[in-house]
Order: sequence, then C-alpha cells, then structure tokens
Amino acid sequence: MIAHSWLDRRESTSLFERLTPARERLARSDAGVLATQVTLCEIAAPTGEESARAAFVASRLTTLGLERVRTDDVGNVIAVRPGRDPSAAPVLVCAHLDTVFPAGTPVRVTREGTHLCAPGIVDNSRGLAGLLAIAAAIDGRAVITESPVIFAATVGEEGTGNLRGIKHLFARLDSRPLACVALDGAGDDRIVTTALGSRRLRVTLRGVGGHSWSSWGVVNPVHAAGGIIARLAALPLPRAPRTTLSVCRMGGGISVNAIPEEAWIEIDLRSTSATVIAACVTEVEQAVRKAVHQENARRSPGSDPLHVEVSTIGDRPCGALDDEHSLVRLAMDATRSIGRRAATATASTDANVPISLGVPAIAIGAGGTGGGVHTAAEWFDNTHGHLGLARA
Repeated sequence: MIAHSWLDRRESTSLFERLTPARERLARSDAGVLATQVTLCEIAAPTGEESARAAFVASRLTTLGLERVRTDDVGNVIAVRPGRDPSAAPVLVCAHLDTVFPAGTPVRVTREGTHLCAPGIVDNSRGLAGLLAIAAAIDGRAVITESPVIFAATVGEEGTGNLRGIKHLFARLDSRPLACVALDGAGDDRIVTTALGSRRLRVTLRGVGGHSWSSWGVVNPVHAAGGIIARLAALPLPRAPRTTLSVCRMGGGISVNAIPEEAWIEIDLRSTSATVIAACVTEVEQAVRKAVHQENARRSPGSDPLHVEVSTIGDRPCGALDDEHSLVRLAMDATRSIGRRAATATASTDANVPISLGVPAIAIGAGGTGGGVHTAAEWFDNTHGHLGLARA
C-alpha cells in the first residue's frame, strides 16, 4: 500500500523496495510497452484531431479494468483506479494525446538500428505508452494505493492547443488532487519543477490593397508587419528570469504585384514570471502602435488608414514547485533508485496548470532516450527504457 501522506527518505526507500515486484513486472512487459508506443505513434493526432488516438487509449484503459472510463466534452480520456480510501484526495497521472504535426504527415514507424523513427514517436507516444503501462502496474491487486489515481490522456497540449485539455480537466475535477505527475516524452533523469509560461499573440493588419503601381501610396500591411518585426527584434529582454520573444509565423498578400489587403504575424513570448510576460506584452503593443502610426503617416493624402488587431491565441500560466517540496524530493529519490542523477528543469507541459493553481505537480519522461523532437526526423531508443517506467 502506498500511503497518501508525503514520505521522508527512509520511507521512500522502503516503498521502492516494496515496489520491486511491480518494477520487475514492468521490465518483463517492456516489449509490449514498446509495441503500444509504436501503435500510438501510427495513429495520427494533430492538435484538435486527437479522437482516433483517444479512442485507442480509452479502449486500452477499459481492458485494464479501470473504472469510470470516459471521454469528456473536449476530448480528454479519463479513468480512475480506486484506492483503499475513496475519500482521499486523488493523484493525477496525465499524458497528452496530440502532436505538433499537421494532418497528412506520414507517421509510419521505421527502425534504424536501435532507433525507432517517426514524427511523434517520443512526444508524446512514449508518455502515453508509459501512462498505460503504469495504469496496468497499479492494478488494484498486487499494487494498491491509499488514494484513488486518476489517469488522463489530454488534448491540446501542443502549440495553439493552449493546454486546453488540462485546463478543462482542472476546471471540472470533483476534488483537488493531492499531486499531479505529467508523463511527457522520453528520459529518466529530468524532473520539470518550473512551469515556463507563455503568451502567444497574433497581430492582424488590414488595408485597402491595390495594384503595386497604380495604387502605390496606400497603406501596405506587409510593410507595417516588417516594421513591427524590426521593433520587436530590437526590444531588450530580461536575462533573469530568462525571457524570449520570437516572431514565429507571418503571412499576407496574394501576388507579387498586388499591395496586400491583409498581413499577419504570430509572436511567441516566454518567461517564468507572469509579471515579466505582462510587461513584455505591453511593449509589444507599443511597438505595434508605433509601426502602424509610421505606416499611416506615409500614406497618400485622403487614402484610408491601416487598421490593426492584436489578439491572444495562447496563454500558458507559469509557476514553480520548490526543490525542497516533498513531491520533488520523492521524485529525486525515485530517480536515484534506478541509478540515475536527478536534474530539475524548466519547461512548458501539462504540469503548468496544476502548478499555477497551487497543486504540487511535476513532469517527467517515461524512459528511453530520443531526439529530433518536433521534427520529421524524431527518433526513440528504448535501451534501458524500462528504468524510466520504474521511476514513474
């Protein structure tokens, strides 16, 4: 039985020893976990189109005998493994369903030596396979927890998904979790304790458009967009806390000889400080106003001005769990128990939401190693992969 109170070093060592048979079962199931990972990877799941992968996860959770397996109204798959004490605060284990790759991306897994290669084979097919493996290991018979354990496969973690699934889940949980562990990608030593916040903005510029010769002198949204980008690139950013601002996408216009009617840019702003993010957003808005004013000042007399709209397309909360928190110490102990050296880290994951709400939360990998994440060359190596599952 795993007690619901936080454990000290001696108690955690004793716990890991008692979990030895379960860890051995995980090691024996390693080939099956890897096969599940491959199957998951080959079910395309672009952000917003996760339903096929969600159906597979729901079916597997049902087969494993979990209770109240359901898909909520945004597409999260949720299931519960009851504990000894149904009134105890639950522990939440989650992994996101979606990938960054658009519909139509080939997702067939190939093997190159010890590497499995395919878009999404690490992020987050490994996390989902790990979630299912742990749901099987905490079977309610050989391994019984004091608290209920909620398993959740979430939608919308990547990109413009804006953590939609985990936000929805926390807004509707019946009781506040004791803790949350997000399984994201590969690895067996990193512990994400600091939630990297972000604000994503879209700037849309609209003018009247026209012929590049005969209408020259009317406002040009692309020129204004270029002015905005130049101003943003020159903004001084704090080094502590580390803060980044990147224009990552842009577009506009229909032809090389037509003044565009519209242009747009998308901005990714990141920091571990909500105050810094808010201050930087103000600077972005000022840069936009100055660039638009400059473009309007250049227009032909009597022609219509440029119009601009700044909209938020992503807002990820930030926060941190103290390295001395019992959950972090337990995760470090678990990492040492598999012979690895623990390292705390900063990242943007599903753990952002519980951390921002004051719920103890971390994100960890689900074993193995990988590379090329978020590229078509993504790869996974399962050498000692079972150790990451044992840690989780």
